[in-house]
Amino acid sequence: MSSQDNTRAGFAAIIGAPNAGKSRLVNALVGEKVSIVTHKVQTTRFQLRGIALIGAAQVVLVDTPGIFNAKDRLDRSMVHAAWTGTKDSSAIVHMVDAPAYLRALENDQPTSQDKLGRKDTDAVIEGLKKRSGQNAKIYMGLNKIDLIAHDELLKLLSHFSAEKVYDEIFLISAVNGDGMQTLSASLASAMPEGEWLYPADQAADIPTRLIAAEVTREKLFLRLHDELPYNSSVETESWQENRDGSVKIEQIIYVRKNSQKPIVLGAGGQTIKAIGAASRKDLSEWLGRKVHLFLFVKVRENWMEDRARYEEFGLEFDV
Repeated sequence: MSSQDNTRAGFAAIIGAPNAGKSRLVNALVGEKVSIVTHKVQTTRFQLRGIALIGAAQVVLVDTPGIFNAKDRLDRSMVHAAWTGTKDSSAIVHMVDAPAYLRALENDQPTSQDKLGRKDTDAVIEGLKKRSGQNAKIYMGLNKIDLIAHDELLKLLSHFSAEKVYDEIFLISAVNGDGMQTLSASLASAMPEGEWLYPADQAADIPTRLIAAEVTREKLFLRLHDELPYNSSVETESWQENRDGSVKIEQIIYVRKNSQKPIVLGAGGQTIKAIGAASRKDLSEWLGRKVHLFLFVKVRENWMEDRARYEEFGLEFDV
């Protein structure tokens, strides 16, 4: 709990289509890395809570999976988790990739991904209209504004304002910080008065072993983003505290096919060594101590139909 007077505390759900910049926004508001960021769609798989201190307010940011047209069980579970994240939230921030949406809107050589992104964004808008009876403030974070011209921004503002969904639309760049101060102030004021929900020095509400696995999964996707499906996974198998203050972590990278195993290993094991080195560096910085990281690769063909795996991530299996 904060020692300050007139404290506020509550939840703010960050939602949107895949790759709209949700995780980057959460990291920027928290002030440190609590959610993995890659160019691969559907990187975030479950609700992750990042804790931002904004003046006297503690804003618990619920980073959610991207909302899109779900087909298989894992996709349906992730989309369900995203919408569940809006429940009991005092504010909802709908993140939108402004340049991509503009290309799809004006047919200015949109890619297939742009078109899909617009479809997913429009689906989120329809979902928000159904939730308009909630007390939560609904904001839009029109992201990556540094990449488009001012007159084009006005077109987007007019387009989204006409939907009559949002209490306010913020023009932001989660990368360079444009508009972030205004958005954070509005989030803080939207939180109800009350004692803080977490200690002042806590940045995230997620088990340490799970964060460690997420760090390695990020490095895996950054290294092999064009070669490996997003439904590969990483699990922290063991965590051993050593007498010298260091920690020994063993993790398993699970792939779905035997043919994917050599992709992760690389020639002479060079790829997995590079992934391990990058993950070890981040983990050491995050934990503030030396990390001995050991990675293994195994094939788990049907993990997407394994109820226990969903429960581990806090996902609903039967949706």
